Amino acid sequence: MNFYSVIIGTELLNGRRVDKHFSFINEELTKRGLNHQASFVIKDKPELIKQTFAFIKQDPNAVMFSFGGIGATPDDLTRKIAAQVFTCKPLSLHVGAKELIEKQFGAEAYPHRINMGMLPQDAKLLHNTINNVPGFYLFERYFFTPGFPSMAWPMITWTLDTLFASKAKPHTHSFIVDTGESDLIDIMKSLPEKIELSSLPKMSAGKRQVEIYLAAYDKDLLEQCYSNFLLHVKQKGFTCKVLD
Repeated sequence: MNFYSVIIGTELLNGRRVDKHFSFINEELTKRGLNHQASFVIKDKPELIKQTFAFIKQDPNAVMFSFGGIGATPDDLTRKIAAQVFTCKPLSLHVGAKELIEKQFGAEAYPHRINMGMLPQDAKLLHNTINNVPGFYLFERYFFTPGFPSMAWPMITWTLDTLFASKAKPHTHSFIVDTGESDLIDIMKSLPEKIELSSLPKMSAGKRQVEIYLAAYDKDLLEQCYSNFLLHVKQKGFTCKVLD
């Protein structure tokens, strides 16, 4: 599966708040060996949200975690757009969500808070450990949580622990070569597609360096490519520091 995160909030882009969701979801996916394909931080703009959801829907292997925009104020647009994109049906009052909201707020659930129970049809609920106003999900693939980390993060960990099996992490090697990236392009091009490559140029004491990261699920293939890379570096006369 390809996991996507969508973090919705104009306040994140105009500097009034600092996003914390990306580092959380990235860490949770990484430690489970799951593939964080992409992350989007976007404004509370209907067409932008719609386009982002539609883009992710095109991936047949997509799993999406959406943060924010499921409250009761006019800038909370996620519920309605999720219904449009993923179900092509209007919102309806979810019986279970209605009961939870009424239990939490009593008479104060009306006239506005009850609107948080208007969900896409066939939605299932995500438990909110803070105030019982639920998040929701569709088709075991698209998950919608509040923007508050204290509410959203328990929903995410429950989802990952319950619905998605962890996978073995890839084998990795990382090392620093005392040269520029251009000197290593030929050996980089020789790596097979099954090897994940990351090349990060840097400067240290005025000298060029490249931090190389290699990863693969096939340990034998990785070790062969790693040895070939180090041999190439040695033949070129470059010094190398192994990080792991």
